[in-house]
Amino acid sequence: MMAVERAAAINTLDAYRRDLDDLDAFLTRRGTTPHKAGADDLSAYMRSLADCGLATRTQARRLSCLRQFYAFVFAEGWRADDPTTRLDAPRLGRPLPKYLSEADVEQLLAGARALPAPNGVMMTALLEVLYATGLRVSELVGLPFSAAARDPSVLIVRGKGDKERMVPLSDPARQALRDWLPVRQNLLGKGKGSRWLFPGTGKAGHLTRSGFARALLKVGMAAGIDPRRLSPHVLRHAFATHLLAHGADLRVVQEMLGHADIATTEIYTHVLEEPKARLVNQHHPLAGLLKPKG
Repeated sequence: MMAVERAAAINTLDAYRRDLDDLDAFLTRRGTTPHKAGADDLSAYMRSLADCGLATRTQARRLSCLRQFYAFVFAEGWRADDPTTRLDAPRLGRPLPKYLSEADVEQLLAGARALPAPNGVMMTALLEVLYATGLRVSELVGLPFSAAARDPSVLIVRGKGDKERMVPLSDPARQALRDWLPVRQNLLGKGKGSRWLFPGTGKAGHLTRSGFARALLKVGMAAGIDPRRLSPHVLRHAFATHLLAHGADLRVVQEMLGHADIATTEIYTHVLEEPKARLVNQHHPLAGLLKPKG
């Protein structure tokens, strides 16, 4: 159902499979099964996750998996009830996404350009496109060759739920792709082709997310950026934050990011508010009086 009706990604399916396997192992130790478990059994399972020190967001994801699983089981008539209706969700904080400043991004891009070919040319293309479009890393590494074969001004991206969206390409990103295409062909060999814009040697046929993450850390270290500040998602965050900082409309940013709910995009406005709050606390003459006590 998750694969066919909801077009869930492979990574999502794998995560749900692991979560349900973990539930099954827990219930087996209690002498029951997922189809026979009651609300008390599932409450005990959720408590065990908290007792193990699992992050609240991971607990929430596990609970989401349980709810979807039991809603499906109930809808199919395999159970007469849904035992998850009494389960309480763990309280979540609202962590702000990590992102790089505009100067950091330029430093990172300069580090990629300084690398010897072909890696430097490929990483420059990857980073320029990522920063220009805000693609998810899975969308970036999975771009087909046809997406950039004719020097397009926009990319057509197939994202979550198999939905398509159009994202404009900046001039630097277009130039980086023009530089990458002949290098890509040399790497493939004369007369050989690949359906992927960034080919790889693994089973997927294209550069993997983990391969990109490792390459990103190397570029960051070469550029003098703390690797703890880098992740495959950080340029997506920078893309959204910098657009909003320069006055972009929130709805437009939502469309380019491919967010189904604008509330997901609104978190970037909180990122912009944080430096303002620090500025007030540091320089306002009443800052000490305004800080909450206790």
